[in-house]
Amino acid sequence: MYKLLKPNIYDCTVCPTRCDGKTVPKFDFERDVNFSESVENKVIAFINEKYPHLTACKTTTDGYPDIEIRRSDSSEICLFLEIKVQSRTFMSVRKYLPASELFPSETLALNLSDLERYFAIKDKTNLPVYITWLLINRPCITSSNATGKKFFTQKLDVLREIRLADKNNNRRFRRASGDGDVVDGIHKGVVVNYHFSLNELVEGLPDLTFL
Repeated sequence: MYKLLKPNIYDCTVCPTRCDGKTVPKFDFERDVNFSESVENKVIAFINEKYPHLTACKTTTDGYPDIEIRRSDSSEICLFLEIKVQSRTFMSVRKYLPASELFPSETLALNLSDLERYFAIKDKTNLPVYITWLLINRPCITSSNATGKKFFTQKLDVLREIRLADKNNNRRFRRASGDGDVVDGIHKGVVVNYHFSLNELVEGLPDLTFL
């Protein structure tokens, strides 16, 4: 049994499926990209089926969030949606980021440079941006779902408020770069992450009925 302390916060010391928290020696970036793209395609299909008045498709602008959404009667983009897959748990968050007051089971990470780029895109386009995480390999959180996976979502504006309030960078962490981050001479690994709590997000995909 998982010992729940607070919403989305579990006692890892008595966890029957404890996460190892170790950085893998070599990342399989091609596998990760392929899996992420399959998730994006499923989200696009879900949106197009659930919201007949909207059309979702992969973004056409380099560096922009993964999915762009339009009203079916318009060619203008009305919302961007970024999909992140979170498969690992920052087990040492209490050690390395004690001032964050985050616990491993609740913590989600996002590449800081991505986050800042989304802020700039939001300011440039003045369009709503949402970030959605697909959480996997964290049974204490996801085992209540038959698929072993859960989506969590938040508006970029809310995430920006959290980031701006963190004036001492208590949630920012830079890890050491390793050989596994480099593929064909190109550094692809994320070394600077920013962290959020599941309790700051909303479970599920974004509700787009307002569009």
